[in-house]
Amino acid sequence: MNDTALLRLPAVCELTGYRRSSIYNLIKAGKFPPSVRLAGGGAVAWRSADVRAWIEAQGKQEAA
Repeated sequence: MNDTALLRLPAVCELTGYRRSSIYNLIKAGKFPPSVRLAGGGAVAWRSADVRAWIEAQGKQEAA
């Protein structure tokens, strides 16, 4: 996947294995990359590179 791609919430949930509420709780706690607001103001998405980096970091924390 292109690192400049934007992921909508269903894709983020699928990649992380977390549900919507868990993702937003992690964002609130500062433990997950924040979303970016898309043009038009109503929709949000996440940068693919940010989500993938977060996933990779989780694997490193488990190995430590």
